[in-house]
Parts: sequence; C-alpha cells; structure tokens
Amino acid sequence: MARTTSSSYVIVPRAPDRRPAFRVAILLGWVLSLGLAWMAASWYVAPRLPGLSASLETTRTQLQQAQAQVRALGQRQATLKRSDQISRAANHQVQQELAERDQQIADLKANLAFYERLAGATRKPKGLSVHSAEFVPEAGGTWHYELMLTQSLNRGAVSTGQLRFVVEGVRDGKLATVDWNRLHQRDDAPAQAYSFRYFQQLRGSVMLPEGFVPQRVRVSLRGENASLDQAVAWVQPSGTGDT
Repeated sequence: MARTTSSSYVIVPRAPDRRPAFRVAILLGWVLSLGLAWMAASWYVAPRLPGLSASLETTRTQLQQAQAQVRALGQRQATLKRSDQISRAANHQVQQELAERDQQIADLKANLAFYERLAGATRKPKGLSVHSAEFVPEAGGTWHYELMLTQSLNRGAVSTGQLRFVVEGVRDGKLATVDWNRLHQRDDAPAQAYSFRYFQQLRGSVMLPEGFVPQRVRVSLRGENASLDQAVAWVQPSGTGDT
C-alpha cells in the first residue's frame, strides 16, 4: 500500500514588484508640474518682461540723473560757501580800510586845525622850531616822549634832518646832564630822522638814571637847510605823577 508523504512547505506565487511603476509616476508628475509652471510663466510673466525691463531702465536713468543732481548741488554748495567766505573776508577788509581812512581823515582835520592855529593871520611866521615836548613814565622805568616840530616861514618847503636831545637836571644835589647815548642805553645811538612840510610829532622812549630829576630838554636839530639848538622845559601831562 502506497504511503502519502506530507510536507510543511507551502508554495506561494510571487506578486509583481510595483515600485518601478510608482517611481515612474512620480517622475512623470514632476515633469508635468515643470511644464505647467513654464506654461504659467510664459502666459503670465513673459508678456510683462518688456514692461519690467523698460521700468528698470527708466529707474536706472532716474537714479543716474538724481546722482548727477546731487553732485551738482554739492559743487554749488561748496562754491557758494567759498564765495561767502571770500565776501566776508572782502567785507572785513573794506571795513578795516574804511576805519583807517576815517582815522586818517580825523588826523588830517586835527593837523589842519592845529596848523591854522599855529599859522593864523595874527601870528608871525616862524622857522624851524620845537613847539612842545612832553614825557610820560612807562612801565620798566622808561619815559615815552613826544616832540612837536613846526615851521611856518617857508610854506610848502620840506624840512628834513636829524634830531637828538639831552636832558638837564639835578642828581645828588648837583647839576647833571644825560646825553643822547646814555638816554638810549647804547653807544653811538642813531639820531632820529624828521621830514615834514609844516609840522611833525616825533615819538620814542628813553631811560633816565636812578635819582636823576629832569628839568629841561635841550634839542638839537641838524638839517640841510636849517639847524637849531633849542631848550624846552621838561613837561609831564597832568595826571602822570610828579618827577
């Protein structure tokens, strides 16, 4: 009698692999989406590209124009600033010149008034002379002097020459004289030049010895057309102290 053999293995038919088909479907879908996107861009965006390009070019042109205007305005501002500085400097210089001219006019008027008093119709014309001499103490022990020289005899003629003076006074109870060199604290001190038509005021500073009391000034004028030796009193303007 034949025996029937049993087995624990079961034969199952293999199902087909669907993964390649799924991958193909995904790829097709991606390609389709790209096509749709390109079609949408061509339909919606492409017609507007010329207008956008024109707008971009217009914007660039406007930007360049604006930048050029900014540069021009900056240059104009710099020019105006420099012009204003020049105008201010010129105005300041004009004001200074006007002030100097006003001072010159005032000095000339004062000089004219002085000369009119000096050479009035009732006064007799005089040759070269020392009209006045004043001394004012300065800091450091020096004395500032102002000598007024005049002449009204030769109207229109110019008097030129050299001036020196000595100071006479008292020191230690004895008469004493301080010469030109000692007054200037140097050997061979140069004379002071003068040149004028009607009058001139000469100024300078001198030093007196300690303990010396000045009393008068002996002025020596040496010129081409006239020479003069004249003594005048030592005069201090009021309010400068006693000597």
